[in-house]
Amino acid sequence: MLEKIISLEEVSVSDFLGQDNINIKNIAASFPLTKIVPRGDQIILKGSPQDLIKVSEVIETLLEDFQTTGKFNTEQFEKMAIGEATANLKLEKTSAGSIAPKEEDVLLYGTRGNVIRVRTDNQRKMVEATKQYDLVFAVGPAGTGKTYTAVAIAVKALKNKEVRKIIITRPAVEAGENLGFLPGDLKEKIDPYLRPIYDALDDMIPAEKLKFYLENRTIEIAPLAYMRGRTLNHAFILLDEAQNTTPMQIKMFLTRMGPDSKTIITGDKSQVDLPKNQKSGLSESLFILKDVKGIGFVELDGKDVVRHRLVREIISAYEKHES
Repeated sequence: MLEKIISLEEVSVSDFLGQDNINIKNIAASFPLTKIVPRGDQIILKGSPQDLIKVSEVIETLLEDFQTTGKFNTEQFEKMAIGEATANLKLEKTSAGSIAPKEEDVLLYGTRGNVIRVRTDNQRKMVEATKQYDLVFAVGPAGTGKTYTAVAIAVKALKNKEVRKIIITRPAVEAGENLGFLPGDLKEKIDPYLRPIYDALDDMIPAEKLKFYLENRTIEIAPLAYMRGRTLNHAFILLDEAQNTTPMQIKMFLTRMGPDSKTIITGDKSQVDLPKNQKSGLSESLFILKDVKGIGFVELDGKDVVRHRLVREIISAYEKHES
C-alpha cells in the first residue's frame, strides 16, 4: 500500500473539508478501496497506485475549482464520481481500433466529470513518446484525436507542475476561404482557426481557471507567426495543423525550444491548404529529421478515428481513391 499527501495550504481547510469533514467523507465513500484521512492542512491517501492516481486526480481537480470559486463544488464531485463508476462499466466494450482501458491511460478528469483517456494504441504511443522524447511528431488523418490527446498531455504536465506554461500555436492558413473578408479585428479573424484548441481546453479546465490561465499567460494560444524570435523555456509547446507550415516556418518553430521544454507537432499530410506550388514544411521536416536521435515519431491511421463511425469510412474511401 502506497501513501500520497495532498496539501491544503492554499485554501480554507474547514471550508474545503466541509462541516464535520462531510466533503471528504463523501469522497471516501465513493472510493472505498482508498484510505482518505484529513490531517491538519493535508489529506493523506493510502491505497494501490491505480487507486491513488484516481482519487488524487479527483481531489486536485476539486481543489483547483475551490481556489477559483471559493466553495466546494458538490455537483462537480458527483459528476466525477458517477463518471468514474460508469466509465469502468462501459469501457469493457471497445469499438474497432480502440483499446481495453488501463489505469495509466487516464490522463485527467474533465470539467463535466468525464474521464479523459487515450482510446487507441497509437494515442497511447503518443503519451509514451512524450515521456521518452522532448520532441514528438504525431501525424495522421482527421478525427484520430491528435490535437485533443496532445492538449490533454500538456494540461496534465501543467497540472503536475512538470512545466510552467503551455503554448499552443497553429498556422493561420485559409482552407478555401479568404481570411481578409472575415469581419472583425485581427484577433477576431484569427480566433476561428484556434477554436478547436479552445474547445479541448474547455473540456479539461474549469471556465474560471482557464480564464485565469489565459489572462496571466500560463496558457498561451497564438498564431505561428507570433512565435518568431522567442525562446520557450519550461513550457509544453504544441504546433497543430503543421501540414500548413512552410519549410521556413516549421524550421523557425523547431528552433524555439528552450531548456526543460517539451514539444508535440501534429498534422495531417492529406489536408494541406497551402498554395499548390508551396511545399509543406511538415513533410519536409519528417524527411530531414527521420534519423535524428531524441525525436519521437507516431503515425496514426483510420483505426484511430474516434469520431462518428462514418468518418472512418470516409477516410478509407478517400485513401482508396487517391491510391
